[in-house]
Amino acid sequence: MKKNKLLWGARFRKPMAETALRFSSSIELDRHFYKEDIAGSIAHAEMLGAAGILTRSEAEIMRKALLEIQKEIEKGTLELPWEMEDIHTAVEKRLLKKLGPLGGKLHTARSRNDQVALDERLYLRQAIDEVRREIRQLQRTLVRAAKKYIAAVMPGYTHLQHAQPVLLSHHLLAYVAMLERDHERMEECRNRLNYSPLGAGALAGTSLPIDRGRVARKLKFDGIVQNSLDAVSDRDYLIEFTAASSLIMMHLSRLCEELVLWSTKEFGFVTVDDAYATGSSMLPQKKNPDIAELVRGKTGRVYGHLVNLLTVMKGLPLTYNRDMQEDKTPLIDTAHTVQSSLTALAELLSHTRFNVEECKKRAAAGDMFAADIAEYLVARGVPFRKAHHTVGKLVQVSERNRKSLTDLSLVELRRFSPKFQADIFPLLNPRTSVSRKRSAGSTSPVEASGF
Repeated sequence: MKKNKLLWGARFRKPMAETALRFSSSIELDRHFYKEDIAGSIAHAEMLGAAGILTRSEAEIMRKALLEIQKEIEKGTLELPWEMEDIHTAVEKRLLKKLGPLGGKLHTARSRNDQVALDERLYLRQAIDEVRREIRQLQRTLVRAAKKYIAAVMPGYTHLQHAQPVLLSHHLLAYVAMLERDHERMEECRNRLNYSPLGAGALAGTSLPIDRGRVARKLKFDGIVQNSLDAVSDRDYLIEFTAASSLIMMHLSRLCEELVLWSTKEFGFVTVDDAYATGSSMLPQKKNPDIAELVRGKTGRVYGHLVNLLTVMKGLPLTYNRDMQEDKTPLIDTAHTVQSSLTALAELLSHTRFNVEECKKRAAAGDMFAADIAEYLVARGVPFRKAHHTVGKLVQVSERNRKSLTDLSLVELRRFSPKFQADIFPLLNPRTSVSRKRSAGSTSPVEASGF
């Protein structure tokens, strides 16, 4: 390979070894940024024209040529081979071929260092907008299911053991609350990244009379990154996005884990639509909730990207170092994984049937009302600790006699506390249990009706 094929090769006596160039080429990944790279180049060219570094005519010629290059990439008529190193080089080389020496003026007052930072911010801004839309779609799906099953009760769990009856809608809306925090985190991440690094140059800025603010406004940024060193070396926005994405995936994984459990014969709470399940190549009876399992599995993938980025950045001195090229896979794959997982789970849930009768049957198990019995005693003046102890003894006796708490007679109950009256029995059903809840944010139907 001849050294003059590389835009930066003039000071080198030897061409770059093919193995080294192949190893260092990033175009297979950053070709994803071609729209962002061209948008940034157009804004830069227009600014150079306004600043008098280019003539207005030159800037317009350059703008039209860049739009032509974008169309060539989109139509597939412009090849982007590995020899091009990166998308910035590929676009500039094509521009040089189209415009000759004029094309060489585009890179005035900028570096690939601030270019890639700009491209990533533009790409991530769009990715975050898409993630936020998908979060809202999943929230709407959950709210629709909550409304559909507004009166359904199910067992609530702690430690995966029977705890108290809850509304199915209340359970589903818990995930809506989690996703709301995720949406807020993504919005905050977008706000923090929405500053333009272009014009920082390689690291120190430029002596030429550029207008960084004009470029920022053109590209709809809220301003510029104020410190040029920080502008080219910062990848906080990628780490923050991947961290927020990890939280999203953790929430999705928890929901998917429940769907997997609930779809088993041991639970039987949900039935997944055939269109969103798979079978076994050996076991004819199998119906597997693979979509939920895949989302659960992809969660670790996003966690890995977060650790990847943190590890790449942890020991880098200012400013740009080539290690930072390794930020592209985490960015692109995290964005794709989170978006596709949100979409897939929303579809899965919209085609999942909740088996209300089975949920109600499990919620009616006698041990589900232990807390209700304790609160019954508290309401009649018994200190909570004593009430807790009394009900614990009741549970012990009922288990020894293989009875449910709901099977105990008034005579048996009064052996443990004279406070028990016949009015205890109407309270020992799941619907009454949830209806009696009064605290804000509880599983009360009144609380659920607010959605």
